[in-house]
Parts: sequence; structure tokens; C-alpha cells
Amino acid sequence: MLKIKQLIAQNIQKGILAINPAAELGVDELAGMLEYPPDAGMGDLALPCFKLSKTLRRAPVMIAQALAEGMDCACVESAQAVNGYLNIRLSPAYLTEHVLAQVLEKKEKYGAPTIGQGKKVVLDYSSPNVAKPFHIGHLGTTVIGHSLKKMHEFAGYECYGINYLGDWGTQFGKLILAYRTWGSKQMVVQGGIDTLVELYVKINNAITAEKEEGKTELADAARAEFHKMEMGDEENLALWKWFIQISLEEYEKTYAQLGITFDSYLGESFYTDKMPAQVQKLRDAGLLKLDDGASIVDLDEYGMPPCLILKRDGSTLYPTRDIAAAVYRKENLHFDKCIYVTSTQQILHFKQWFKVVELMGYDWYDQLVHIPYGTVSIGGAKLATRTGNVVLLRDLFGAAIEKVTEIMEEKNPEMKGRSDVAEAVGVGAIVFYYLTNNRIKDIDFNMDDALSFDGNTGPYVQYTYARSCSVLEKAGEMTGTDFVITAPEEQALLKVLATYEEKVLMALRDYEPSVITRFILDVAVAFNRFYHNCRILSESDERIKQTRIALTLATKHVLGSAFEMICLKKTEKI
Repeated sequence: MLKIKQLIAQNIQKGILAINPAAELGVDELAGMLEYPPDAGMGDLALPCFKLSKTLRRAPVMIAQALAEGMDCACVESAQAVNGYLNIRLSPAYLTEHVLAQVLEKKEKYGAPTIGQGKKVVLDYSSPNVAKPFHIGHLGTTVIGHSLKKMHEFAGYECYGINYLGDWGTQFGKLILAYRTWGSKQMVVQGGIDTLVELYVKINNAITAEKEEGKTELADAARAEFHKMEMGDEENLALWKWFIQISLEEYEKTYAQLGITFDSYLGESFYTDKMPAQVQKLRDAGLLKLDDGASIVDLDEYGMPPCLILKRDGSTLYPTRDIAAAVYRKENLHFDKCIYVTSTQQILHFKQWFKVVELMGYDWYDQLVHIPYGTVSIGGAKLATRTGNVVLLRDLFGAAIEKVTEIMEEKNPEMKGRSDVAEAVGVGAIVFYYLTNNRIKDIDFNMDDALSFDGNTGPYVQYTYARSCSVLEKAGEMTGTDFVITAPEEQALLKVLATYEEKVLMALRDYEPSVITRFILDVAVAFNRFYHNCRILSESDERIKQTRIALTLATKHVLGSAFEMICLKKTEKI
């Protein structure tokens, strides 16, 4: 549709110059003014001519009439002036010749922008705290982050995905203390990450109870265990590495279900020896100030609280590690953009250390991008591993898979590979439910809504994909290339497919996967209407039949491509 808009804008530009030769309106500017009417009866595209009144010094009604009379464009079937709007209907023949032909030629590469060619993007996402299982709160950073990675790859960027593990900090002192107090190797081997969580919750509860009594023995002991780690204690480091390995084995199960892989698992611990150089650079630049014993960067003139760099005891904090990590990534990965996907609760944190990077004189500070997303709650209750108030992602996925399995056993008990399909659809239901929402919105997760198989859901769009595959399997090899559009449902489907590149660019511009999920729903609705109202394999006219088979194949290509961008697996049978 972008090319179509450009062609129409070129024609409109000629019409504008005929009205006023001195008018300076570029083709790109005019193309950006073209809108999609709220009602298909108004046309396929519309130009609100009141936007041109000041430049052309004419009434919108007169401008629209003049442009309609002068419209001469191969992609336009008709142009009509209506109340100051130029309403445009696209040519079915043009859509068939250009859009349909392009989808069939490029297949799942159709609609791919080229804006990323020669550029590199680093994405920091998922990044769970080690020794804690995935819960529903981790879903956002994981699927939004990977979706953004797939979008950038589709647009030609070289992408590098980093799982910046939370694998360092005082929580490991707590866990080691809990393990030595209440745990054993056999317990952890048998229970895995669940046992680690139980121990972590137990030590936190004990520390909290102790604090209420005015005591600090356990808290002090936990800090001492972590300090031993920092000093290189072999026993503590061996336990720490073991806990990490147990965690990664658990995480990989979830990533496999989502079809997610990473290029790096370098966590916070990797940067412990890289922070001193950045702290020294801050000192040399005169940016560090002492505040009650702590080292800070004063950001008052930028409307922010101070950024804490070192605690009173000289230990580092999150901003220190993040700055060191960013410098390392720039020097070693040479990114053009580094994207961080975390919750909205960390917006201030990223603003602060991004500003510190700028003040340090790093000229690439503006290549750092924070992508926040809303929080997830269950029944309005926030989730926290330290209290045990969590809904584990594996349990959520398991419930969805179980429900899909029951439905499949009832409707298609003879289907081969049923367990794989049930997993793809069950996990897809959760992911699609999440990504249909605007990423910045908070979500109060509702299990019944997420697992619904009616309406605008993941199972609905995956079933649509499977339906297109079924038609194509029965059709055999497509033999025709001389296509003709004879039904409004065919043209409506083509018009939706034509907007793909435009939607991808919008999603990239706004870092918004929901643009893609909504596009997928538009395609599914248009295809299902076409499927129900137009004969495909039973059509007697061979030219029309081949056109409809081609439209089905085009739908499969575009849906398959879009599925890839939102961690949704392609299901050829359901």
C-alpha cells in the first residue's frame, strides 16, 4: 500500500501544482495525508482536503473537486469529491497484477522493509533473576523483546539478542545461607528450581520476621555469604554456578515452547570487573559527588533524583552495571541501536543512567532505547517471588495445552502430531492474548479470556492459517497466473494484504507488537469472509478458481510471516 500511496500522491501533487504552481508539497508529505476511511463505502483511501486549504487558499470542497477531476492513476479505479474529502477507490486489476503477484513471488518475505540494511540492533530482554522460575510477569519482556527482534530482522537489521541474566547480588547470599541452613544437594537435585524458590521464600520470611523483632543476624549472615562470593570464595561460587545451571535448564524449556533463542546469556556477573573503569571515568569527569557516604551523579538540573553509583561501602548498584554493560556492548558489538525491554517501573532508572552516559561524553547515548511495558496482575494482586505470590508460566501454558488437547480429542481424535499442535495452540493462546494489548497498558490477567477459543484470539488466527493450508493441500499445485478479481471479498482481502509493509513500519516506529497482532486479525477476518462467501475449489470457472487459490496461498504466506514476528507457531493442521 505504501507504493500505491506514493503513486496516488504523485498524481495529487500534479493536481495541486495545476491549482497553484507555487505550492510546495512533497510526495511523501502528501502520501502521509492519505487516510483509510472508517467506512468501506466511502472508498479505499481518502485525502482530507482541509489540510491543503491554507497552502492553496481555496475551500476544501473546491480542492477535492479539482483533484477528483484531474485524477489519472493506474492504481485508481475512481475518485470522488465528497464534502471536502477526495475519496479514492483502488483498481482491482492493479491490486491483482501488483499486490497478489508480489506476494506470490516474495512469499514470506513480502512486505519486508529495507530500512535496517547495514545497521545493527542489540536487544536486551527476558533477563530473569536466576534461581527463580518464570512467572506470568516475565511474559512481557520475553515475548515483546523477541517480537521486536523478529520485526527488526524482517526489516533488514542485523540483530543480537541478549538475555541479561540477573545472576549477581545479595539475593545469592540469601539463597546460599538458606541452602546451608535448610537444604541439601539431594533436595535441590530432586526439586530443581522449585526447591530453590522455596528456600529463597523461606529465608526472606525469616529475615522479615527477625527484622520485626529488631534483629539482623540472618540478614547480616546473608550479606556475609555474598561478600564471600565477591571475594572469590570457591565453595560459594561453585554453589552459585550450580544454581545458574539449574535455572538455565528450566528456562530453556519455556524458551523452546516459545521458539525463542538468544545470542548471549552474559548476565550482571560478567560486568563486575568492567565497572571500576566506568566509575573512574565518572570521577575524572568530576561527575561523582558524595552524599551521606554514597557516590552519586547529581541530576537535579535535569529534573531527576540523583543516580546512585556506589553505596557507602563502595559496592556497586544497577546503574553502575548497566553503564558498564552498555559501554562493553558498544565497543564489542558496534550497535546502531541498543534496546532494553523492561517494565514501566524502571522508566526512571533508564532515564537516569542514559543521562549519565550522555554526561560521560559517550556520543552514542542517543542510541540507547528503553521500551517499557505495563505490569501484569492476577485479580489485581501484584506478583512477587519473595512472597511466593506467583502464577508460574509453565502452569499457565500447561493449563492452556490441556484445554486445547481436550478440544482436539473431541473434534479430531485421529489427528497425527496432536501433542505438538496442542502445545503450539495452547502457548499461542497465551502469547496472542498478551500481545493483542498495547504494551504500555497494565494487564489484569484473566485465565478464561486468555484461553477462549472464540473471537479475536490466538486459536482463531492459527485455525485460519490451518484452514488456508487445508485448502491448498486439496487444491494441489497452482496452475494459473492469469488472475481476475470478481468478488468484493477478494478485493477486500487483497487490500488488507497490501497494508503489510505499512503495518510493519508502524510497529517498528512505535516498538509495538500489537500492531502486528491486529493486522493478523484483519487478515483472518478478511480471509474467513472470503472463504465462506466465495467458492474456491468448487468454482467452475478455472480462471476464477486459480485466482482464489492464489489468494489463499498469499494469505498463508503473509499470516506465516506475521506469526513469526509475535512468537506464534504456524499450525498446518488443528
